[in-house]
This record gives sequence, C-alpha cells and structure tokens, in this order.
Amino acid sequence: MGCTGVIIEESLINKDVLKELHIVSTQVEQVTPEHKTPWLKQWTIHTIDVPQEEATAVAEKLSRSLDGNYWYADFMDDKTHYVIFPNKVFKVDRSRPDQYEAVVAHGLSLNIPAYQLDFSPAIEQWERQKPGDRE
Repeated sequence: MGCTGVIIEESLINKDVLKELHIVSTQVEQVTPEHKTPWLKQWTIHTIDVPQEEATAVAEKLSRSLDGNYWYADFMDDKTHYVIFPNKVFKVDRSRPDQYEAVVAHGLSLNIPAYQLDFSPAIEQWERQKPGDRE
C-alpha cells in the first residue's frame, strides 16, 4: 500500500518535481482571505500517490522544491505520516500523536496559520469555503 497526500502547485519553486509524481487528481481552489496567500489567485491542489519504497526520497525532493515560508506538503499511509516543509521532513509514527507537537511548532515558526496545520489530531480540520459559498 502506498502513501496518499497533497501538494499545492503554487507552493513549489521547482515545479519539475510534479513530473515525477503520480498525480491522482487535481482541484483548483480560488484563494480567499482564509488562505493567507493574497499574492496568489488560486491554489492548484494535487492529490498524489507515493509508493512506500519511494516515500523518503520523494519527501526529501519535495522539501528541496518547496518555496520558503508559509508552505508544507504531506502524505501518509496507515502507519507513517510524512510532513514536508522547506528543507525539513518530519516522519511521524501515526500511533504516536505526541510526535505532531514538534511538527506543528515548526509550521507555526514558518508563519503557517495554526488552522492550516490540520494534519495534527490536536487541530480541527480546516473547512475550506466551497465555490459559491458566501462569508
């Protein structure tokens, strides 16, 4: 069984890495104030599938491809969660929720809003506004 996760295309300084990923689906999301990226018009969100034997190498490659602050990518299987920041990869044992504390602290240090760090069981999942919804 492989790992599944997401990567936001606009988060990449090197988009060539996308050519090496198995993209399962793509969704375009219009940026709202909640996204905290006013310099962008949209997020292009790719759902990816990563073979388990390639997970560490893919995580390292994504880490080198992510733009400075504000961004992360992640993918997981039933045992391991890879949370990838620029130049830093966390490999979390999903049976150990306490391991997410360091991951969240690192994300906050990059100015990522806490509610967007919703991979942690301690953070309620971010409910993104759907097209046509009004604030």
